[in-house]
Amino acid sequence: MKLAGLKPIENAHEESIWAATWVPATQTRPALLLTGSLDETVKLWRPEENEIKHERTNTGHSLGVVSVAAHPSGVIAASASLDSFVRVFDVDTNATIATLESPPSEVWQMQFDPKGTTLAVAGGGSATVNLWDTATWKQIASLSIPRPDGPKPSDKSSSKKFVLSVAWSPDGRRLACGSMDGTISVFDVARAKFLHHLEGHYMPVRSLVFSPIDARVLFSASDDAHVHMYDSEGKTLITAMSGHASWVLSVDASPDGAAIATGSSDRTVRLWDLNMRAAVQTMSNHSDQVWGVAFRPQAESRAGGGNLASVSDDKSISLYQYS
Repeated sequence: MKLAGLKPIENAHEESIWAATWVPATQTRPALLLTGSLDETVKLWRPEENEIKHERTNTGHSLGVVSVAAHPSGVIAASASLDSFVRVFDVDTNATIATLESPPSEVWQMQFDPKGTTLAVAGGGSATVNLWDTATWKQIASLSIPRPDGPKPSDKSSSKKFVLSVAWSPDGRRLACGSMDGTISVFDVARAKFLHHLEGHYMPVRSLVFSPIDARVLFSASDDAHVHMYDSEGKTLITAMSGHASWVLSVDASPDGAAIATGSSDRTVRLWDLNMRAAVQTMSNHSDQVWGVAFRPQAESRAGGGNLASVSDDKSISLYQYS
């Protein structure tokens, strides 16, 4: 497996790009790349022969965009900002479908479940993950993260969970979230029940992704410079992978389930072979920390290959061919 660098887009946004995801293809258009930036805008990009062209810029946030999420239908998407609003919009018309409001610092990463019925939003300082029904746009649940058993229950600051990241299992039964203190919490969504913590990281867990081929396997990216692979049901750490020189800010799994890609504050993107459980390639296209990596959905990708996109504080988007 390998990545081949394609034509990057310099100055894709006016400021740091903090978020990226692919919007699935519909019957009328291919998949689009969605990016969110500190410049308060969200942009859509259309892939063409080995490069991507700017399609549209969406405004509406009053502070930087920290997360973007695409509905599995490809018809709607959402952007979350430091202004504590989530804006849900029609991908093709940019019409606002819903505006979800939270208290300050309680909107971080978000993701639609595989069926598209629920939007999960990492709740930051509220130590919760909030679930919104995508038919009514009403909040239907708030999953609270219990404190792990340990000393000093009186010291609120050390035991407080600040929830940064969230990921759905491919069967939609489990939800995992990563916290500032390094713990990962796993929930049974149907019962709105906390199941257990996954331990091993000691610094913020900024990104999570389940394997697309095994609903038990969860990958995590942490500021401790490690990437972990867990059995999320058995509560076990399968392997810890190292190679980045600094914080690992993002992780995504390839649609074929054979690889993961990571982005780091060491300015590199790495491709990891999951059979070898090691990094097999390092891409140094960016000149600043890499906040997001995103594989293009498989339905779009040609057999055995596809695209990977990465976004950075250097304001650029890099595109790679994965094979």
